[in-house]
Amino acid sequence: MPEGDTIFRTAEVLRAVLLGRRITGARAQARPGLRRVPDLSRLVGGSVESVESRGKHLLIGVDNGLTLRSHLRMSGSWHRYRPGERWRRPMREASAVLETAESVVVAFNTPVVELLTDADLRRSRALNELGPDLLARDFDGTEALRRLRERGLEELGNALLDQRAVAGIGNVIKSEVAFIERLDPWAPVGAFQDAELEAALATARRLLQANTRGGSRVTTRSPARGQGLWVYGRVQRPCRRCGTVIRSARQGEMARLTYWCPRCQAARAP
Repeated sequence: MPEGDTIFRTAEVLRAVLLGRRITGARAQARPGLRRVPDLSRLVGGSVESVESRGKHLLIGVDNGLTLRSHLRMSGSWHRYRPGERWRRPMREASAVLETAESVVVAFNTPVVELLTDADLRRSRALNELGPDLLARDFDGTEALRRLRERGLEELGNALLDQRAVAGIGNVIKSEVAFIERLDPWAPVGAFQDAELEAALATARRLLQANTRGGSRVTTRSPARGQGLWVYGRVQRPCRRCGTVIRSARQGEMARLTYWCPRCQAARAP
């Protein structure tokens, strides 16, 4: 499931094969959820000058003033191949393809692919509204706390997923952070002290940083198979701390699953 750590790692991988390379071919095709198919042929002839992540957004900048923005949502992924190498997924699942003389990179099942001019980039609501990026070197914890506080009536689980408050947290990290810090994900943000929210942000940043190297996501510090996560995906299994049965329920307008231990994360009164 793509979260900030996945996008950070993807940017690193693509940067290694694209940076400074001239684009020789570029195309996009309609995919479910992709509302508008951009004309990526405008990128051909340009050289890639930047590949970066911003929260869950991936930005590929080209020296002709255009930037390719993608968002993987729940199902998307970027792959890299050598020219002529067989793809691991079928062509019909490709949302966007970029080619250089040395490599081919493909976004599969990616519902957000758009081409932005420099002016578009400055005006982009999706990017301008982002909260502080937990994986940025200059992460502003004070601003992130302030933005969380603005969502005082919102349930903590929903607030942590709100990319306008803090960028990079997805459903896995949300549940894991709340468990590690013993916070009730169903309580409103206003029920928590600043120190508790600051600890949650620090833990989220630590977990995302620790998982930027790829592989299965681990939050327990145990890479053994089936031991990597505290609560996520472990409904009806015993809590690793206290043995209480882990619960799950859908939360928020997007009905995202939240996992928690009723004992370790006792209900918090508003």
